[in-house]
Amino acid sequence: MPVPSPHPAAFPAAVPGSLGFDPTRLAAAVAHAEGHDSPFPRDILAHLEGGHFEAPPDNEVLGPTAPRGAPNGLILRDGVLAARWGDTRQVDMTFSVAKSCLSLLAGVAVGDGLLPDLDAPVSASVRHPAFEGSRNGAVTWRMLLTQTSEWEGTLFGKADRIDRGRDLAREGKAPKGWERPLQTPGAYWEYNDVRVNALSLGLLHLFRRPLPEVWRDRVAGPIGSSPDWRWEAYRTATVEIDGAPMPSVPGGGHWGGGIFTHAEDQARIGLLMLNDGVWDGRRILPEGWVAASGQPCPLNADYGLLWWLNRSGSFPRGDRAALRASGAGGHTIWVEPATRIVAVFRWLDPAALPDMIRLIAEARTA
Repeated sequence: MPVPSPHPAAFPAAVPGSLGFDPTRLAAAVAHAEGHDSPFPRDILAHLEGGHFEAPPDNEVLGPTAPRGAPNGLILRDGVLAARWGDTRQVDMTFSVAKSCLSLLAGVAVGDGLLPDLDAPVSASVRHPAFEGSRNGAVTWRMLLTQTSEWEGTLFGKADRIDRGRDLAREGKAPKGWERPLQTPGAYWEYNDVRVNALSLGLLHLFRRPLPEVWRDRVAGPIGSSPDWRWEAYRTATVEIDGAPMPSVPGGGHWGGGIFTHAEDQARIGLLMLNDGVWDGRRILPEGWVAASGQPCPLNADYGLLWWLNRSGSFPRGDRAALRASGAGGHTIWVEPATRIVAVFRWLDPAALPDMIRLIAEARTA
């Protein structure tokens, strides 16, 4: 099996003009990113323990954290580097960018024949109390991938109730966690980290190997990632598979853990999506998976299979077919099929993201 390279090849680079960018305007986009630092403080652990996402006791941190670094990022066109700022090999938490990585692993499971039908109940192939009962037993893989499952329960010490009523537009400022009456599985869209962690648990049962190992062998290694990333579990999230203890990793860093990585490795993920799941002539994701990931959920036009979309034009100057992996604190992998642009932003103030996309669009001359 391929493993991450200790010395991954650098992205080829070219002057902006040869890639269809106005150099002055592209420099203005870079200055915008450098000048709009995330509102997240450097001490991430203190921020989480201080109740950014929710009040005690629901905010207990269960996984590793790390102090954050400075803003950084890069912009590529057709895989060629047009601009870079900050330290793009600075390893940091990614928060919910990990959700989009889980989507890639679901695609690998589809390609392997482990997940032949997204509309089948998880309970049909996974034997675990998390997928039992009249409600959770009816939850399908597609529902978990589109955040429409209405899964109910407590997983690894965190109840789904904690994220009920979550308003992403007012994250950290609006109350949540109220006992919202649940609807039929598949009938309501809600961004909920506990339910995403249920998806991760289901995928662990399909692969019967820790997901970080699957990620290393089936995605990170083949696309030439560095060895600098890690995917950390909660201290409460060990399950037994075939008699062996295995970590069930989260799809974010909400309560610590998740994926720690850098901008250059994230750019490789973006390029894999841009190229329909093919890397260097080798198919990594099954044919049609990227298209499926970009298909809007019926209950949210801007959400696919754990990838954010731009179908409603939330980013007016961005490609309407764009895919976006997004994490709290200002982490974005932006993939534009029409312009062949992949951009990664780390620790960019989320309020500055729309202007960032606009400035990149305005910098294009072709």
